[in-house]
Amino acid sequence: MILIGIDDTDNLESHGTGYLSRQLGALISASGIARVDEITRHQLLFDRRIPYTSHNSSLCLRVNTLSGDISALADMCRSYLLEHSAAGSDAGLCIATWSEVSPVVEDFGFKAKKEILTQDQAQDLAQREGLFLEGLTGDHGGVIGALASVGLRRSDRDGRIAWRPGLRETRGIVTAAHLLAHSGVDAIRQVHGGEPVDPSDRISVTPWPRSVMIDGRAVLLVEPTGNPNEQCQWQLAPKDILRQY
Repeated sequence: MILIGIDDTDNLESHGTGYLSRQLGALISASGIARVDEITRHQLLFDRRIPYTSHNSSLCLRVNTLSGDISALADMCRSYLLEHSAAGSDAGLCIATWSEVSPVVEDFGFKAKKEILTQDQAQDLAQREGLFLEGLTGDHGGVIGALASVGLRRSDRDGRIAWRPGLRETRGIVTAAHLLAHSGVDAIRQVHGGEPVDPSDRISVTPWPRSVMIDGRAVLLVEPTGNPNEQCQWQLAPKDILRQY
């Protein structure tokens, strides 16, 4: 299993890094080099002193390759990001096998959610840990978020699921059982109390089931609709709850 972290590929007029990560994932899958299992979004420190484009979030792709050799994968990611990163972006790329990502790298990721870190800190850590970390465009500032996203995903306790097979195609009012079977959601829990919902319960999924990473599982958080006349019992948790992940 391999983690691919990317950050700062956009500008204010371009598609965001989330979009680019999904396009990159589609390219990787089509190439046959690896199978893309998941893409997660990780929120880093939101501070005016940090030159982010909009929300200072980074993305991590979790992929599986038969050979375990990351050289061809790295070449593909590098070429794609160099070609498609927006003008004025400071794109960074990090690639590591799951077993290579130590608790020290995880700690770096959590620090990036609370502290202002530097490129030197990111590059020094990647060199000590033997991880692939490369700045591609601009001043290479995205190496910080790229490394942080890999550490945060490896922790199994941070991030929102940006893509899994079937995730973004699921919308409207569907049963909990349907979500668990077809949308890449591992569990459905109530926001208050954390209790599961009945498989036959109906959930309003708008615009798509935004699940969060909790203990290595994609958990969809829901709350009661509060309206007995609704066609469903549950709706997705509000964004202010999801922002905690």
